[in-house]
Amino acid sequence: MPKLNFKTFGSGDPIIILHGLFGMLDNWQTIAKKLAEDYMVYLVDLRDHGKSEHTTEFNYSLLAQDIAEFLETEWIHEAYIIGHSMGGKTALQLVKDYPDLVEKLIVVDIGIKAYQGGHEIILKALSSVPIETIKSRKEVEEHLSQYISEPGIRLFLMKNLTRNKEGGYRWKMNLNLLIKHYQDILAGITFDDILDTPTLFIRGGNSRYIPDEDVESISSNFEDMKLETVQDAGHWVHAEQPNELLSIIRSFLS
Repeated sequence: MPKLNFKTFGSGDPIIILHGLFGMLDNWQTIAKKLAEDYMVYLVDLRDHGKSEHTTEFNYSLLAQDIAEFLETEWIHEAYIIGHSMGGKTALQLVKDYPDLVEKLIVVDIGIKAYQGGHEIILKALSSVPIETIKSRKEVEEHLSQYISEPGIRLFLMKNLTRNKEGGYRWKMNLNLLIKHYQDILAGITFDDILDTPTLFIRGGNSRYIPDEDVESISSNFEDMKLETVQDAGHWVHAEQPNELLSIIRSFLS
């Protein structure tokens, strides 16, 4: 298992929060600190993201195995799992492969199907940055802005930028590996049996990741599944409507 970077807040029953593609544990820190009023919250950087170890392979079976082994090393026998986007797919794979580890599951703005893509411009933008010769953060932003007009997305991606001890910059994430395994990241999760783990899917009202026509095929895999829609939120539900998201999470977990 790669060494996973993590942070903990609070005390009580454990909640594990898994971020999305190009993300890191800090993306969920605001939510984690609120949940820590009642729970022990673990924020984890998935492999090849944030400050976690870089590897040579990347797929949902491995990501789920990482989390299962992480729970074992932390002496956690059962936890509430929250996953956003790629982290949501990881959580789905975890409950498929290690159902006894998951007490309740919350999947934020991702379905179970294979997706067609959507990050190509971002991958192109990130690849365009001559990271070895970059002298300033401003230079990186200028490169990204040629491809990405939304300042919020550029800012989110630039959280991955870090200084080398010996000078210059590098990406925290394992960019080349993520590009190489992009099809594995888009892959669907297929279930062999109907799961009895209580599961909540939460989607952004303005997001296209869980359209109405997918709901039936998702729910057919779960004995006990709910779907909540957060209005006035896109894919980044936790950043756009944190209070609404928190209240939905709290009521489901209690």
